[in-house]
Parts: sequence; C-alpha cells; structure tokens
Amino acid sequence: MAHPILCVDDSASIRQMVTFALQSAGYSASTAVDGADALTKLTGGPLSLIITDLNMPNMDGITMIRNVRTLPAYAGVPIVMLTTESDETKKQEGRSAGATGWLVKPFDQARLLAVVAKLVGPA
Repeated sequence: MAHPILCVDDSASIRQMVTFALQSAGYSASTAVDGADALTKLTGGPLSLIITDLNMPNMDGITMIRNVRTLPAYAGVPIVMLTTESDETKKQEGRSAGATGWLVKPFDQARLLAVVAKLVGPA
C-alpha cells in the first residue's frame, strides 16, 4: 500500500505540485485547503504524513498541528511545514506545536521527496 499523505495548503498550485511530486514517486496523496478543512478530513483512517503550509485562512498550520496532536489516531504522525517562512522564531513555534520538519518554499522536488522518504520510507 502506498503511504497516504495529506497536503494542506491554500494555494491550489502548491497543492498540485506537491501531490504531483508525491504521486509520481508512488505515494498516495490527498489535499485540504486549510487547517480547518484538514481536520474535517482526518477520519481515523491511516495517514503516514501531513505536509502543511503555515499561513492559511480559517486555520493556520500551527493551530492545525496543535489540534492534530490532540487526536490519538494522529498524535504520532509526522508533520512537515512547507512554507515561505524561514524565521527561526516561527520554526521554534512550529516545533513546539508538534511539527517534525520544516521546508521553505519554493521547494525542490527532490528535497521534498528525500524528506518524505526519510520520515515514512520509500513509496
């Protein structure tokens, strides 16, 4: 079974680029448009990884991470922030919320896939 990965970003083009990269590498990818949408899509089913933006309407990435970490089925799922933010204070805030890793946009597809493979294994 391909590792199921949820990509959360308010930018349709980023969601498309990330899911294309993941699916081309053999991973299973689904999407959400913001943190609130992501939480509605977490149904207790298996999920290997969440990739999320930081700055989104309705619910930002850090708030979403804090909410995900309260759900027993997803408490241990790795979460990677994929954002334009590179400020160390924001990175620390993300780590404190429960983020596993941090990638800065624009992202390199090979780097993204290397991080995914390191966290969840090969597709």
